[in-house]
Amino acid sequence: MRSKAAAKPYRRHIYQGDPLAAPPPPELMVILDRHRGEPDALITALEEIQAHYGYLPENSLRYTARELGFPLSRVFGVATFYNLFQFTAPGRYIIRVCKGTACHVNHSAEILSHLKERLGIDENETTADGLFTLQTVACVGACSLAPVLVVNDVTYGNMTPAKAWEALAELRGESTDGPSKEEVR
Repeated sequence: MRSKAAAKPYRRHIYQGDPLAAPPPPELMVILDRHRGEPDALITALEEIQAHYGYLPENSLRYTARELGFPLSRVFGVATFYNLFQFTAPGRYIIRVCKGTACHVNHSAEILSHLKERLGIDENETTADGLFTLQTVACVGACSLAPVLVVNDVTYGNMTPAKAWEALAELRGESTDGPSKEEVR
């Protein structure tokens, strides 16, 4: 006879219902309806979903498979194959550090390392407060300003690790070790 201490605990599975029992959100249906019956529209539909939400929520992928008639494995396969798709919500500010040749020779790696350390995240991660997402890009096409940092749609040129942190601190509304804006006035 087995003692209670030696017995393996039973796994408990609690049925939480079908996540797709409810109809898709109306804004998602607008996107999916545009591509219904188009066998080659999966990537375009996923791009539009990501443009709307900022990322690909898991349930939206499930609804896409169901509504457009694709196997779920194909939808997830396409979404995971292309690195342009994201599965987590991005931060309010998307920081892109250029790693192109001009930026690289002008020490963009130091900027990236500094931001990783100060933000406490790695590439393609978002800070716990949801404010910043850190990414790298191959080239932003602003080589004369190298090294370059792009925050959302604003390009910052001739960056240093300290200048990069100042730019982010301003977005956060923090003071950067120097006099505050009120003190300068």
